[in-house]
Amino acid sequence: MKRIFIAFSFFIILSPSLMAKELIKFGYLADPSHEAVMWALKNGKVTSDIIEVKADALQIPALIQATVSKTYDVIQTAGMAIPRARSKGLDLRIVGTALRYHTGGEGSDIWVKSDSVLQSAADLKGKKLAVYSLGSSGITLIRIALANAHGFNVDLESGDIEFVEMPPPAMPAALESGTIDAATLIHSQAYQAQNTKSFRSIVSTAPDNYKSFGVRGVSAVLAGYGEKLDKNPEIHKEFLRLLHQSVEYAKSNPDEVFKAVANENDTDEKFLQRWFAEYSDFPVLMSNDDMKAIQMLWDESVKLGMLKSAPNVRDTIWTETIVVD
Repeated sequence: MKRIFIAFSFFIILSPSLMAKELIKFGYLADPSHEAVMWALKNGKVTSDIIEVKADALQIPALIQATVSKTYDVIQTAGMAIPRARSKGLDLRIVGTALRYHTGGEGSDIWVKSDSVLQSAADLKGKKLAVYSLGSSGITLIRIALANAHGFNVDLESGDIEFVEMPPPAMPAALESGTIDAATLIHSQAYQAQNTKSFRSIVSTAPDNYKSFGVRGVSAVLAGYGEKLDKNPEIHKEFLRLLHQSVEYAKSNPDEVFKAVANENDTDEKFLQRWFAEYSDFPVLMSNDDMKAIQMLWDESVKLGMLKSAPNVRDTIWTETIVVD
């Protein structure tokens, strides 16, 4: 009887469900679309026996700061941030794919007023184009499309287009007033524009890049830090599995997830439907095409003067990350 009791006690102590879980801190972009990605994880629809996730939604400036300060174990960051961080000695490694454009990529269009005389990309020459961040991957991909698919000189100082950096909330009013001629509206604004017909798209840059390079653009990645990844690889792999399950739950249960997120974030449920269907994927797990897309972004950024040099993307990817074709 004594031996049975000891064995049973040993089982209780080692049972995964009773062991203390490892905490993974995750910082991601504050956006209703990402709340849909995170909803199942945050609401206990997908769970893990070995990790607990503390996830914080952050605005872009806070994401940038958190990336440098290593506040989180895993951070959603711009693809452009990886070579920049590594060139400064920060062992930032790609562990997954955050934002992969759809081939139609409606979230990366260039918009004008509905009554604007501008009708196509060619009409942008000599005009003012508002962008939310010149250093971002998203705007860099737009410049790559304008250069390769439309033949523009996209130099920031002596190019064919005058790029005007401004906060996204200011763009619609600036378009209306004529302060700018065109704008790269963020996803929620693009959705509003499609519904209200107050603005119209004259360039779709995601399809342009897809035709030029044969891969869907990747603007954001999931990244971790070398010392943390090497110390506890199984914990980080479990995080990727859990986050991927959360995304898949949203795709499989859109009525439940999109309705809840729309109510919690004062947004339109149809925006979430369109975002998943037409704007971006949040795949988590990397593909070989994602690697090609990131390499393209870096190589083209060197041509644009955004990076001094481009590393081999495979040298920046965590060796234990999950790659799917």
